[in-house]
Amino acid sequence: MQQINFDNGIQEFVVNGSGKLRFNPEDPNVYDRFLNVADKLQEIEKTMEEKGKALGENDIAGSLRLLAEADRQIKETLSWVFGKDNDFDEIVGGVNLMTVTGNGERVITNLLSALTPILEKGAKKCAEQQIGDAVKQAQTNRAQRRAQK
Repeated sequence: MQQINFDNGIQEFVVNGSGKLRFNPEDPNVYDRFLNVADKLQEIEKTMEEKGKALGENDIAGSLRLLAEADRQIKETLSWVFGKDNDFDEIVGGVNLMTVTGNGERVITNLLSALTPILEKGAKKCAEQQIGDAVKQAQTNRAQRRAQK
């Protein structure tokens, strides 16, 4: 079988020393999906809160099932953002993303906080490149118009 290989900008990031996350931080599609992830996470959290209210206060098993369901949905959402080849259960070592950590934040909050500067830097680089290309094209067009006179 023949192969086609080209640079697609994919980079690999080691997460907490073990998990590997692969995506192109300069891909505007990834950045756009990343910007929408907060709304999707709020929807998941709201649904879990509503379902949690229906449970009795002492239904620990039911609460744990809801947290597991939210974790699964969040990991699916992250795979949608960063690509289906990224297994977020493996990337975070099986940790439930709804777990509250030592800093008082959920694992998902800490993960998104760590990814934000990487994606913002990639989006900025992409935008600057697009602007640079547009300027070069305008200069070329101007030079061609002048040459025609």
